[in-house]
Amino acid sequence: MKLSVIIVNYNTRKLLKNCLSSIFKKTRGVKIEVIVVDNASVDGSIEMIQKEFPQVILIKNRKNLGFAGGNNIGIKKARGEYILLLNSDTRIIEDSLSKMVNFMEENPQIGISSCQLVGEDGKIQPSGGFFPSLFRIFAWMFFLDDIPFLANFIRSFHPHPPQFYTHNPWYKLAHFQDWITGAFFLIRKKVVEEIGLLDENFFMYVEEMDYCFRAKKRGWKVFYTPLTKIIHLGGKSGGSKMAILGEYQGLKYFYQKHMPSWQMPFLRGLLKIGALFRIFLFGIIKKDLEARKIYAEAFRIA
Repeated sequence: MKLSVIIVNYNTRKLLKNCLSSIFKKTRGVKIEVIVVDNASVDGSIEMIQKEFPQVILIKNRKNLGFAGGNNIGIKKARGEYILLLNSDTRIIEDSLSKMVNFMEENPQIGISSCQLVGEDGKIQPSGGFFPSLFRIFAWMFFLDDIPFLANFIRSFHPHPPQFYTHNPWYKLAHFQDWITGAFFLIRKKVVEEIGLLDENFFMYVEEMDYCFRAKKRGWKVFYTPLTKIIHLGGKSGGSKMAILGEYQGLKYFYQKHMPSWQMPFLRGLLKIGALFRIFLFGIIKKDLEARKIYAEAFRIA
């Protein structure tokens, strides 16, 4: 078995059906197994898989274990030399899986990689970034890494804004970076054997950054390549509130785990200031009451 594709599903039946259909339709030239870990869905996802994709290895959890917990169950079951963590809100539009496996075979120093993510409109989407230094957190909190000219130099920790791929020629090309997003997260099995599973203290968000951090400490490279592309709807399998709060909580735990203890108060201060700034910007100026509530909660947990 060359490749194990693991998809964690939570109430995304229609998206999952499209994702699975695209995998089996487009994949050629590489022996794969597909593992779906269902996090206690109640939308008919399980029945759909059993009826329409009997070749899928289905694991049914009794509760929602989150992204890390769900994927870890799949990783333990996986038999492939490579393991792909794939979001249910993605679609394969060409033989991307075979191309990416061949790419990894030709580059043994690369432990984790991702292909290009595009929306249904064909526009390139963000895919990972650099590790969250205090300066990069500051730049994110005040949107400095969204300014086209500055964004070319800051190397944002946050998933790159689109202009990284449209205005900076270097980012259009294949390149090393610190971490990649979990929408398409291809791992060499040897990396798993060396550093273990995803950290389940991250329920959702920042766990892929943590995993790349651990892999790079062991000497593995992390790589982004536009060699091939897939469609990623983005946010359809998560949610904005979950993303914002999960990222705040995840960053705090990441700093607690990996950074010097003196940096934690500065991180929390920057997160709180950033939340207040967003309450003012989105909640007061733009009259977005939902955003105001979300960032008020983010301020509280920071």
